[in-house]
Amino acid sequence: MPGSSRKVPAWLPILVILIAMVSIQSGASLAKSLFPLIGAPGVTALRLTLGTLILVVIFKPWRLRFAPQQRLPLFFYGVALGAMNYLFYLSLQRIPLGVAVALEFTGPLAVALFGSRRPLDFVWVALAVLGLWFLLPLGQNVGEVDLVGALFALGAGAFWAVYILTGQRAGEEHGPATVAMGSLIAAVIFVPIGIVQASDTLLQWSLLPLGLGIAILSTALPYSLEMIALTRMPTRTFGTLMSMEPALAALSGMVFLGETLTLTQTLALGAIIIASMGSTLTMQRQSKIEKVDIN
Repeated sequence: MPGSSRKVPAWLPILVILIAMVSIQSGASLAKSLFPLIGAPGVTALRLTLGTLILVVIFKPWRLRFAPQQRLPLFFYGVALGAMNYLFYLSLQRIPLGVAVALEFTGPLAVALFGSRRPLDFVWVALAVLGLWFLLPLGQNVGEVDLVGALFALGAGAFWAVYILTGQRAGEEHGPATVAMGSLIAAVIFVPIGIVQASDTLLQWSLLPLGLGIAILSTALPYSLEMIALTRMPTRTFGTLMSMEPALAALSGMVFLGETLTLTQTLALGAIIIASMGSTLTMQRQSKIEKVDIN
């Protein structure tokens, strides 16, 4: 049919990915607002339970068959996915959303720059290190950011890097559907931990709509939107747009949580964003996207 070959406007995938990022950070803000009630572990359990149910319904992981050499990467992929969410929420208990996302972003940035020998890439490394130096509570900045919260965020970033590396191997055959199985593994491990730490506070029906909102905003909606955008946008453009996520996180924290950043923290966050955008814009061309942000 003539109408079926219509070209998608160039701006539409960009709008879709921006909506996905806003959804993710809005979900993080909503999750943080629940911390006084059930704590970060409880929110982790709630999100993983409901998010996994949504992904299982969409992708039906029981139909998937994984080769023996894919099973170990799949297990570590699921562990990394769960640990990434768990540590990220623990960090949000102690530090602003924008700072947490910026510190966590160093994980995928390290993967992108690891092993690079081009002189220009060392500029991006230097910018990222500079941003970290001013964000972390080191030297004169000890009183500005909680050290434990910063370490939780960096730990989440490290597991994000593991998630990327193991996801490439685990998802070779099944692609996006692999995340449903990974989320199931994460839920089996981290939901019991969250239930134990949250005790009886999770057993409230009033939490269900909020938990469902977090699962939709942080998992189902952005994941679906990213899948739409990924097939209609170059890798470089996608990576550049994703680099804006710490800025959107800071904005979300200001709007929904009343969080503010100091000038030094804002400049440090900007350095990490520029490092991420620069590494993406100057990377060698790839034929496809290898990862999807589900934080």
